[in-house]
Amino acid sequence: MKLYDMRVAPNPRRVRIFLAEKGIEVPRVEINIRAGENLEPGFLAVNPRGVLPTLQLDDGTVIDESTAICRYFEALQPDPPLLGTTPLDIALIECWNRRIEFDGGQPLVDAFRNSYPPYADRAVPGRSGVAAIPALVERGRARLGEFFTVIDARLRDSEFVAGPTFSLADITLLCIADFARALKLTVPEGIPDFLRWHATVSARPSAQA
Repeated sequence: MKLYDMRVAPNPRRVRIFLAEKGIEVPRVEINIRAGENLEPGFLAVNPRGVLPTLQLDDGTVIDESTAICRYFEALQPDPPLLGTTPLDIALIECWNRRIEFDGGQPLVDAFRNSYPPYADRAVPGRSGVAAIPALVERGRARLGEFFTVIDARLRDSEFVAGPTFSLADITLLCIADFARALKLTVPEGIPDFLRWHATVSARPSAQA
């Protein structure tokens, strides 16, 4: 088994944090997306989609979506649970994880990939020859600001995103928030509950994975 990874990318980090919370070690292979290594024949032979993270099992099976990889390891090692144990918990974690992906992650991708010069003809992850659309940058920034305001309101009433316990939804939000800050996509002011949450989850050892 091996995990194809990129240290600075948010989606691979989601899987690393998940594995760290579980105490699972998986051999990793670093792939530099910025340099286009994910589009080279060697990696495309493993995963024709050219995306990270990619988990390759010992029998050659490939799983290439962050949440799907996490579900695989949750099933292998249920404790500590990060995807819920009751029907309601499972549904709420799935709900918030997907909302974070769509309402926070997609605007972040739009703002980044359509403004980053090396991706001028690689605006869609895992593909080349797709031109950037500059108009998506400002829309992405605006949507991202709205997203953090909504998340702050949610965290006013909840210790963690999906309820009283840390879950995959928190991992997804942390990776999106930290990547946004690294790109100088400013988190809005006046969101104290988000900042309280961020300090709490950033202090977990797994956040350094």
